[in-house]
Amino acid sequence: MFSENSNDSICSHHVPINQEDKNQINLCDVSKVGKTWDKHKANADRISKYYMNASEGSFERYAMRVKKCSEWLEFGLSLEESKDTLQLNLLNAQFCRVRHCPVCQWRRSLIWKAKAYKILPQVIADYPKYRWLFITLTVKNCNIKELRLTIDWMNKAFKRLTELKSWSVKGWIKSVEVTKGQDGISAHPHLHILAIVQPSYFSHGYISQAKWVELWQQCLRVDYQPIAHVSAIAKHHDPKALIPEILKYQVKESDLVADKEWFLELTRQLHKSRAIAVGGILRQYMQELEKNNQSLIDKSEEKNEDSQENLVFRWSGNYTS
Repeated sequence: MFSENSNDSICSHHVPINQEDKNQINLCDVSKVGKTWDKHKANADRISKYYMNASEGSFERYAMRVKKCSEWLEFGLSLEESKDTLQLNLLNAQFCRVRHCPVCQWRRSLIWKAKAYKILPQVIADYPKYRWLFITLTVKNCNIKELRLTIDWMNKAFKRLTELKSWSVKGWIKSVEVTKGQDGISAHPHLHILAIVQPSYFSHGYISQAKWVELWQQCLRVDYQPIAHVSAIAKHHDPKALIPEILKYQVKESDLVADKEWFLELTRQLHKSRAIAVGGILRQYMQELEKNNQSLIDKSEEKNEDSQENLVFRWSGNYTS
């Protein structure tokens, strides 16, 4: 079961329900997550209209798919031991899987986070003395029509970085985030990396903040100093706290719906590009995050056959913008 919170993460949420009225209630009446579905579905309808009104006929199929996304949702209602509250579990849904659909982007982020939360404790158990770094690597804004070339260039630069002798990172999760430039035309691509390093990193092989900037500039092969920010996670802090930052949306939903032409060009530029990459010792644990065809329903949300009672209802909604 899931519910909305400030990080859009998966958590428990229990609400009382009158079972006699179960066929007449709205999802919002049962859980706060109903408002989250409403928000993403409303934005999905805006995206559908962007695609439908595009000059390119090839976007029409995206428009139809996004329009039909999550028109119905099927939840299981599992009776708690107290027998006065019910727990929601998403059992089935009709998702369009269009990359920039707000509903599917949200669900994909939830699944990525859920998998990472589940896997990361095993990594920590296998490498208990290893340390963690959070790295952000940026470049100057680019024209939205040059976004694909810019991201390819950044990924090649990152590969050069991992091949340097001074690169002491043993494993990493890398995500590409794109934000809309303040000028309304440009795009700001940047890389977020959660990295694991050996216990000896801070005594042997330590890279200062200034050195990170120098190395990133060297790998980018540019004549300006790019921003490279690196912070170490304290020994007593859990690296899972950074999962929402690493595995959040590739593009903010507010940026997706802000401007039709910028969005349509974003679609062209990011077509078939990769948002998540895993390397080093973390690959054996988290390579599933790189897959594009993952289910948008987490196994933990499936119906529990052993629960005392399971009820199912369907929810649908129509939206205008």
